[in-house]
Amino acid sequence: MSPDSPNIHEVLAYEIKKEIADRYFGFRKLIEDDKLDFAEKTRQYSFILEKRISFDLIRIYIVLKNEELIQRFLSLTGLPKDLFYDPYLTQSSTIRQRVFSGVRIHGFFHAGRFKNLIFDCYKRLELHVVEYRTRFDELHKYREEINEEIETFYRQNDLGSIMGFLKTLGDPNKAGSMEGGMEVGMAQNMEAKMHITPQLPPEHFLPVIQSLPPLASIKGELKSIIRAAYKDHGAELIQLLGKQTGATTR
Repeated sequence: MSPDSPNIHEVLAYEIKKEIADRYFGFRKLIEDDKLDFAEKTRQYSFILEKRISFDLIRIYIVLKNEELIQRFLSLTGLPKDLFYDPYLTQSSTIRQRVFSGVRIHGFFHAGRFKNLIFDCYKRLELHVVEYRTRFDELHKYREEINEEIETFYRQNDLGSIMGFLKTLGDPNKAGSMEGGMEVGMAQNMEAKMHITPQLPPEHFLPVIQSLPPLASIKGELKSIIRAAYKDHGAELIQLLGKQTGATTR
């Protein structure tokens, strides 16, 4: 055998390390694919929050307009005090035109239209919150599955023992050691690369939104808020929305 030719110990050391790497990094790849899928689902579900729930709430903010009434509404429904709220939203005609484009306003009189507008917005908000919470629960279950996979991975494979074994492949002081072991620092570097971080919960990326009370259960207090808002600016808003391109009345 040529002096430069690998001996049987080097070949075996290479094959052992390759088999370990294939097994570990193959399993790691499966878990990382699941984590990427989790991230994609999180982005998809945030669309419900940002494009549906936000529009529902912004419409209500614009209709109520007064910050004190808005805070009464948020307290009544149990929604976070600052969820998509900014005083600028209630003052911008551009935003008003955008979020009410195509919205139907029904009722015979301005006061009735004003009340129905808020009730309709709340009903849509209820539906979208239910959908959001369903998706949020799905993410929680998916996260649990991913972390169970990670626990199984570590339970079935003692990373520290394997790193120690790989170090002995090149340790001349160990009986039966083989040349071609891991260089100093390589084992620690590989162990760090093979570490899998547990999946963070969905609330790390998305806000937690509690179930909304049914409209029937808050209708009395909500009507009080609506009456105060209508007295302040209701007729003017209904006239503006009636003139707005895309908004219709019936």
